[in-house]
Amino acid sequence: MAIYSLANRTTVTTTGAANLEIIAASGVGFRLLEVGITINAATASAFGLGVPAAKGITPTSPVTVLAEDQNNTTAGNTQTALAWGTAPTVPAAFFRRVSLPATIGAGIIWTFPRGIMVPKNTSLVLWNLSAVAAADVWVVLDE
Repeated sequence: MAIYSLANRTTVTTTGAANLEIIAASGVGFRLLEVGITINAATASAFGLGVPAAKGITPTSPVTVLAEDQNNTTAGNTQTALAWGTAPTVPAAFFRRVSLPATIGAGIIWTFPRGIMVPKNTSLVLWNLSAVAAADVWVVLDE
């Protein structure tokens, strides 16, 4: 197993919408170890992390995670997406929720010591629980 990570700047700021999806490949799952969020505007923002009721369809410009070990020539399999043909739907429950104050740079780091196991061909979604600021979001995972 290898450690991969990726940072994104989110663009969806409306309430009740998917902000970022972390998508397992069709042939391999991953363990999510960490998610970090910092907001980029003075807008109070509430986010939740969970399994979408339905995975997003046709992600627009998905980005593949990067190996943290630069000697690792194996490309990652997991991807992130910020937009979709059909967006993921709201999770029934959330692993984590956070409300951040209207302060640029406010943020949180969620860690999962044993990792959240995400099976192949499924995903996790960062969900806007309120209208939110655009945010810098990073993920660290093991696949």
